[in-house]
Amino acid sequence: MLKQYLQFKLSQKLSPQQIQLMKLIQLPTQAFEQRLKQELEENPALEGGKEENDSDYDSDLDNSDDINDNDSISAEDINVDEYLSDDEIPDYRTQANNYSADDEEKTMPYAAGTSFTQHLINQLNTYRLSEEERDIAEFLVGSVDESGYIRRELSDIMDDLAFTQNVYTEEENIEKVLKIVHQLDPAGVGARNLQECLSIQLHRKDKTPDTELAIDIIDSAFDQFTKKHYKKLLQKFNITEEQLKDAIKEIEHLNPKPGGSYAGNNRIVEHVVPDFAIKIVDGELELTLNGRNAPELHVSREYNNMLTGYKESKDKSKSQKDAVVFIKQKLDAAKWFIEAIKQRQQTLFVTMSSIMHYQSEYFLTGDERNLKPMILKDIADEISMDVSTVSRVANSKYVDTPYGTKLIKEFFSESMKNDQGEDVSTREIKKILETVIEEENKKKPLTDETLASILKEKGYPIARRTVAKYREQLDIPVARLRKKI
Repeated sequence: MLKQYLQFKLSQKLSPQQIQLMKLIQLPTQAFEQRLKQELEENPALEGGKEENDSDYDSDLDNSDDINDNDSISAEDINVDEYLSDDEIPDYRTQANNYSADDEEKTMPYAAGTSFTQHLINQLNTYRLSEEERDIAEFLVGSVDESGYIRRELSDIMDDLAFTQNVYTEEENIEKVLKIVHQLDPAGVGARNLQECLSIQLHRKDKTPDTELAIDIIDSAFDQFTKKHYKKLLQKFNITEEQLKDAIKEIEHLNPKPGGSYAGNNRIVEHVVPDFAIKIVDGELELTLNGRNAPELHVSREYNNMLTGYKESKDKSKSQKDAVVFIKQKLDAAKWFIEAIKQRQQTLFVTMSSIMHYQSEYFLTGDERNLKPMILKDIADEISMDVSTVSRVANSKYVDTPYGTKLIKEFFSESMKNDQGEDVSTREIKKILETVIEEENKKKPLTDETLASILKEKGYPIARRTVAKYREQLDIPVARLRKKI
């Protein structure tokens, strides 16, 4: 039997301008400044700073009657062409607009200076090496990763030396040269694993009873050390708890990632610039938007004058009409961008203001236990905006508070019921969990089961598996790995 179904589908498609506005809202302060700079460079009709008596171009110019193919005029009557007679071809004629709506240009700033590899090679120059040894040493240095390790088998390195460098050698020779690499700075560089990395650093230290014991522990009891089987270590080395504690202290001061300590290593440079600031003035919360998000912009008067002159002329040349189309496009883009910036400012301020008042108890005290359960929809409903808009503000913006600079999304959390049936923030529970673990006896750390019981006594009935989930989200290890002597 045939059945017919009538289906209505309502879909909303965002315009390119709406998509661009959403992208502007998502940008944090520094990225926004780069976007602003780019727009000012690409659109000559947009200018920074204030201008008195700004006048937008006449809307009558949108009338197609003014650009009629039958119009004719001598180019001398209006010099639109002269303004555009630049030797360079405008960017808009050479660039293809083939980006999708969600394309984002990602640039990655790097620290300047000598590369980590070059830093190591420079040190090799101070060693007296044969030609073969130097080839091997430079190849080994080139195999060091960003953490400072060589994570490849010597047999693989031997094969690569033969195939790519035409150097035929034995593993024993590579091992010998590797020991030279291990003498380079920073200490521990070129190690093949964490155990070797720590051992290299310990052997560089001045010999004391503590460092010698630490060397023995790393070289011959590394597995027991990483698993914190302290009783086995006490028995194996026949030492006191105090001696073990001092040796472990030596190990804890070592660098597990020697490559990361070198300033010239190509690491991403990231600076957090707060997009908002919240202050307490006379017991009241005061919100300000970083002034760098509110630039002064205006439409170019020169571009407006060109269109005015064109409109007032009786006849128009074909070349002038083409130029005017281009000018109008740039003016439209400039006007839209200025309006988009204003909408961005308003959206950011309204959203953050709503978050601040929603979490006013926290912002007045700084106590994370006062954070109320809050999801994106709570704020979206309050300010009558889309959840995705609130998400764009929360996920990428920072606020400077009396208690430090915070990522806004940290103020959002789900809720759960306490033993009184009240909604409490999962963030509040995590903070209490963190406090309980901080105050525990590190000789006998609390298991997840015990932590669940303690939280239940405090009025938060949650399961052991939930405690484990929250503990992992807080980057806190299991009880056994929290144990100290």
